[in-house]
Amino acid sequence: MQIYNTYKSTQYHLIYQTTVERIEKRYLELFDRDYKYSIIHNTNGDVCGHYPRKIVFLEYESSDNNKESFESTLQISRLQDLVNRSKMARCRGRFVCPVILYNGKHVCRSSTLAGWGELYGRTGYNYIFSGGSDDTFGDAEEVLEDDCAVRNNDSQLFDKVRGSDIKLLKYLSVRYICDLMVENKKVKFGLNVTSSEKVDKAQRYADFTLLSVPYPGCEFFREYKDRDYTAEGLVFNWNQDYVDAPLTIPACFTKNLNINWSEYQSWDLVQQTQNYLKLLLHIINSDDENGLLVHCISGWDRTPLFVSLLRLSLWADGAIHASLEPSEILYLTIAYDWFLFGHMLPDRLSKGEEIFFFCFNFLKHIVCDTFSVIKKQRDRGSVTSLSSDFSLITEETSAPSSLLAEATDPITTGPQAPNGLVRLEAVRELFLAAYSSTVGLKSSASSPSGAISGLLEQFARGVGLRGTNAII
Repeated sequence: MQIYNTYKSTQYHLIYQTTVERIEKRYLELFDRDYKYSIIHNTNGDVCGHYPRKIVFLEYESSDNNKESFESTLQISRLQDLVNRSKMARCRGRFVCPVILYNGKHVCRSSTLAGWGELYGRTGYNYIFSGGSDDTFGDAEEVLEDDCAVRNNDSQLFDKVRGSDIKLLKYLSVRYICDLMVENKKVKFGLNVTSSEKVDKAQRYADFTLLSVPYPGCEFFREYKDRDYTAEGLVFNWNQDYVDAPLTIPACFTKNLNINWSEYQSWDLVQQTQNYLKLLLHIINSDDENGLLVHCISGWDRTPLFVSLLRLSLWADGAIHASLEPSEILYLTIAYDWFLFGHMLPDRLSKGEEIFFFCFNFLKHIVCDTFSVIKKQRDRGSVTSLSSDFSLITEETSAPSSLLAEATDPITTGPQAPNGLVRLEAVRELFLAAYSSTVGLKSSASSPSGAISGLLEQFARGVGLRGTNAII
């Protein structure tokens, strides 16, 4: 059973226990290739119900080829304690979690800050987000009826939980916080159910550099699918009533990027994603020793999009995961960044919100030197035509299911790769092959002789229609 199949259930459902254990074993092996790490234990979801059971804390690079390692001075017991104390500060308990280590700096992910409603009654909060299907509505009513009393104690409670959140951020040496929300606060049924650092009334996060980089939520990617999977020319409607978060970036991060940020509302989805990724790479490649936090609302759609793009872009430069082949880094980022951190693929597929597919298909747009953190220019491949995009994928290519089961069959890469395809394009092609065979697609036109390359080409052109067996 592949990773995609396992998306049909939560990672803690007994029927998928064996599969999850196999996935855990594999991603730990892949992390172990290049890093010394410790584990934050989350066996039964005790810390967070939709984070991995074994959360990896990368301490330092351990590859023999890397002479300049940055050893961690952090203690895992202290980190675990801070996590336990701070988890209530953020929406759904999705605490600040380090996921990438680059030049001794941690790139972290989380959800946004929790609002008063969740802090005083997580069951009531879950009821709101579940659309009324939660069995604990009685508890929710008690919380909401006591609105005035709750608000009178907001400041003291927020001081405590957000203070713990800040201690965790500082312990991880995180200084930069990139907020992808298009809202200042998330509102459901007239209630502020989440908040964010940028609107914290007490300015508790004043010691951090806050960047408001509003990016469309997963609902917008239904339009991407409806436009035949074409992101070029697809522009978000910034005039909607709920959109109130402006683009706010310190001048120190904008002056060297040659981007006219005042035009962000006219960018299409390709330009916006490219420019935000350039910004994130610029931040983590700065000369200081400070880390970065990236978050959206719940932290399981937009957040893994940019975490995955960061991981793959840095890997393409040989800056992280230096020993991994394309099939292995693809397995790692799907398993860890998306699946085990709670992306709800079946739900997104049922609604046509294909942000997961967009992430890996988007790799064709970041193969140029402007996305490289290496000072000298480095050939990362080029965007090729559809006819050559799939030239490596034929009927004789090893089955994608075996790729996702074990991720052991590397594809030829480097300067000598056929048709000039290199690391990022190799990852993209492997993903397209795996996605078509496991998610389940049927073409609206006949593919030539059943060749997988023909099916993938038609799908990439946007003529593929999802079959009834979306996930087998």
